[in-house]
Parts: sequence; structure tokens; C-alpha cells
Amino acid sequence: MMKESLSEICVASDTPIRQAIACMNRGQKGIVLVTDENNRLIGTIVDGDIRRAILGGQDLFGPISSILHMKALAGQEGAVTAPFGSDTKQLANLMAGQHVRQLPLVDDEGRLMDLVTASDLLAQEEQPLQAMIMAGGFGKRLYPLTLDCPKPMLPVGGQPLLSMIIARLKEAGISKVNLSMHYLHDQIKEYFGDGSEHGVELRYLTEEKPLGTAGALGLLDAQDQPLLIINGDILTQVDFRSMLEFHKENKSLLTVGVRKYEMKVPFGVVDTKGVNVQGLIEKPTYEVFVNAGIYLLEPKACGLVQEDERLDMTDLIQRLLVNGEKVVSFPIIEYWLDVGNPEDYQRAQEDVQNGRWPE
Repeated sequence: MMKESLSEICVASDTPIRQAIACMNRGQKGIVLVTDENNRLIGTIVDGDIRRAILGGQDLFGPISSILHMKALAGQEGAVTAPFGSDTKQLANLMAGQHVRQLPLVDDEGRLMDLVTASDLLAQEEQPLQAMIMAGGFGKRLYPLTLDCPKPMLPVGGQPLLSMIIARLKEAGISKVNLSMHYLHDQIKEYFGDGSEHGVELRYLTEEKPLGTAGALGLLDAQDQPLLIINGDILTQVDFRSMLEFHKENKSLLTVGVRKYEMKVPFGVVDTKGVNVQGLIEKPTYEVFVNAGIYLLEPKACGLVQEDERLDMTDLIQRLLVNGEKVVSFPIIEYWLDVGNPEDYQRAQEDVQNGRWPE
């Protein structure tokens, strides 16, 4: 009999993709299992499959079977499985050989019995990367709240926003965190100290003058591993482990987290060519991807920023693109909120109070 705990990540082939994403987020295993009415495994959809589908413009109200079809066209038909009852060593070897982090276990008739993940077989490993939190902004849009308090130290649900970011990094296995500071930086250092009470090792990088959203990279020592960067006003449940896997899989020099954003035009849009009207669209909605303020950089990308150089992340990305380097986008499907204005700050308070954080 299938383990009862798997029911929340099992979906039918006609389940809408949007609903499957919610199942994946609740299950916290980075996978949903597509099964038939007899509990036979039809296929698997992992985190990266969902994100690639989003980038490909997939309709999230369409069925999850459309992603299985997309995988089949790419030569990824069928799920990697193991017989129920296999020993731990066999499972570990199969996962390593197939480069998978989740492995469904099935009986002789292909019915789903259990699921093994890499974290089940291995101790929670420390991630091979450091993080950097950009916490030096003035937070002018949040005046007067930030007149005597740096924006990352504003309380959300009774604790500073910055402590919530650090806690998420620690949960992802990141133990070394750099804090880039400028405005009212003494308050940050006084609160967090060396980071030991928060389970991390903190290093402070003080900008004598504002260096932009990427300039503080020039204050870092030379890196030999990827660096995760997150703005100090971002409240998110993004899976940093999945982001790192996606970054490595795509062999990217820089990966930028993106969020789908809808723009509703309150007027009828007229499509023209010269003086001629080609068509009309009544109050259309356009979807775009916006910068979510979360990045993964290889050491080579970090090394392009000179000490004391004022540089924004958008400028660094453009510099890489001009040089022909690979930059990829990572769509964020988890909870994400930019706490940069009074309305969103209030929303953050409500989300914590109402249990929408953490999801």
C-alpha cells in the first residue's frame, strides 16, 4: 500500500499545472507524481520541469500531461523508478547514476509504493556556496519608517526582515553569509553580531559610499564557488537548492530569479501600422518576467566588479551579455514579496499574521 504521506504530491494527468505547483510546494520534495486511477505511476514532474515550462510560455491552467508530453519530445519519456524493497545502497547508486534527487519506488505492477529523496539517504549537506545580502539601501519609499531604522531591520511579525532572510539561507544549508551595508549599518551589526546566535557565520562589508546593487561584490575576497545574492528587502520561500541545481544544469555564469508579472491595460489597445488600424484588443492583459532581486553568480562574474566601483546588477548583467556570456532566468513559483513600499510592507505583516508565511 502506498504511503499515506505521498497522497499530497500525487496528481492525475488532467490536473491543472497551477494546482500541481501548489501540491509541489506543500509537499516540499521538489516533485509531483502523476498516477492513474489504479495508483500506477504515469510519470514524474520535478521542480526544473515546472520552471522550464513557465519560461516556455506554458498555460498554467492547462493539464500537467502537457509537461509530460514536452518531456517526451525532449527524449525524457518515462520516470526513473526502483523496485519497492530495494536496499539503501542500490537506491543511492541509482540516484547518483541517473542524476536524480527523487526516486519513486513501485511494485511489480508499476503501482506507486514510496518515494526516496537524496535527503533521505544523505545527511543534510552544507551547500557549496556563500550568500550575500544587499542591505545597504536607504529605503526612501518607506519613509518615515526608515528615518531611524535601516529597511532590512524593519519588523515583520515581531522580527527583523533580515533575520527572516538569514533563517531561510540557513535552512537551505548556507552557513556563510556576507552582509553589504551602508545606511545605519551599526544597528545591523549590533543586532546580529557574528551570526552565531542565528546559526550562520556573518561577515560585514561596509560601503563607505553607496556602490549600487552589485558594487559591493568588489569588496569580497576572490570566490571559488557560486555566490547567492539576495536583496535585503525580499521575503521569499524560494528553494535555493533548486535554484543552484538549475544554475549548474544550465552552465550559466549568472542566473537571475524572475517573477511573472501581469499588466492589465484599462483601455482598448489599437494596433496600428502607419495610419491604418490593424486590429483592436479590449483591455488586454500582458505578462512579463520581472527581476526578483535574487541571483546566482559564478566566480568569473563576481571578478568583473572592481573594488569601489559603483555598479548595479542590471549593468553587470548587461556587461556579461555584451561579452557573450551565458545568463539564464530562474522563474520563482514560491512565495515572493518585495517589501519596498508601505503597501507591500503591510501585506508582509498580514501574510505572517494569517499564516501565508511560511507556506
